[in-house]
Amino acid sequence: MPDGRRRFSLAGKLAVLVAADVVVTAALGAVLVRLLPWPAAFALSLAGGLAFSLWALSRALASVTRTLQALTDGVRGFRDQDFSLRLSVRRRDELGELVGLYNEMGDALRAERHDLFQRELLLDTVLQGAPVAIALSGPTGRVVYANRAARDLLGGGRKLEGRAFEQVLDGCPAEMREALAASGDALFTVGRDGEEETYRTVRRNFHLNTQLHSLYMAERLTPELRRREVEVWKKAIRVMNHELNNSLAPIRSLVHSARQVVGRPEHAHRLEDIFATIEERAIHLTDFLEGYARFARLPRPRKEPVSWNEFLDGVARLCPFRLDAPVPDLPGCFDPTQLQQVLINLLKNAYEAGSAEGEVTVSVHRTVDGGTAVRVADRGRGMDDEVMNRALLPFYSSKASGAGLGLPLCKEILEAHGGGLRLQNRPGGGLVVTCWLPPA
Repeated sequence: MPDGRRRFSLAGKLAVLVAADVVVTAALGAVLVRLLPWPAAFALSLAGGLAFSLWALSRALASVTRTLQALTDGVRGFRDQDFSLRLSVRRRDELGELVGLYNEMGDALRAERHDLFQRELLLDTVLQGAPVAIALSGPTGRVVYANRAARDLLGGGRKLEGRAFEQVLDGCPAEMREALAASGDALFTVGRDGEEETYRTVRRNFHLNTQLHSLYMAERLTPELRRREVEVWKKAIRVMNHELNNSLAPIRSLVHSARQVVGRPEHAHRLEDIFATIEERAIHLTDFLEGYARFARLPRPRKEPVSWNEFLDGVARLCPFRLDAPVPDLPGCFDPTQLQQVLINLLKNAYEAGSAEGEVTVSVHRTVDGGTAVRVADRGRGMDDEVMNRALLPFYSSKASGAGLGLPLCKEILEAHGGGLRLQNRPGGGLVVTCWLPPA
């Protein structure tokens, strides 16, 4: 109500109507009893009073019906998300108060919808400008939302909404397709526009309005990795400088001592110890530099047809594992020496991460594009986000005694074959490393 007060209630109006009917009936009866016999006068007065009551009631009910119909139309508009209809408040009764409450509720809903629209617009603006590709699929598996980065990465700039997510993945490289189709987080490298790009993917499932939805995110890490790679190279140079100085400084001192001993024949027996120490430092320095040199002078792979059963038997003799499934009958096409080095590095990492012997598995299967995927899975510590983002950088190691060359060397070998490497944490703990080899 505009003034906050009800002047006339519906019950009061009905009481006034009844009182008026009684007055009209009594007055009509008083007039008719003088002109007609009393039974006829009584009957006519009742009929007149009833006619007046029906007329007055119809007038009152017509106003109530119009108001109720207007309220019904307005509520139906609310159901259809139309909060613009307002009703004029002319009544001073319960219906008038109800109309006022309806108008207040419409104003509140309209303001809330406007606020929600502004927040959705702000959120969409942020997501559309985000460098991370974000896509959301609904319970039917079709894309219900995709930002600009997702359209560029997964659809070549085309609209993704309404398309089945599996259909969207069909146009992606095998590494990206498998990473996004799998559950959990993954890190992989793929060739795009003639250059290698490294991505980190995240998949999360959640329920919205009791329906299952899947959120996919893909973050391009190449610029950050390149920046970190420069930092790592600087660190590697510092480490090499430190190691060289640690070896060359004693050698210089020993050479100086040897020169003094040469001039003093009575101390000639000390030369054996001096030369032995120089040899020991030279061997240490050679081993240290050889680890870096292996990474730098990786030869081109010599691909040849290789039986998977025979190849894996040879690897198992050097580093045991459990075969998770039968291997393909068709032979693979790769450099067996280099791929053996890859698997041994991965198996050693699995055991160093805390896996028991029976928990480390290897599987080989054909991919949809005719290539081959070799998976090494363990139940070790896995990797947190920081370690996973840096794991493929040369000279980065999470182990105190590690040189940081194992995984980068594996990645380098696989990319020389035309394939790639993907890291992914396992549900329940552990890590899965997938090695891709292209079709022969």
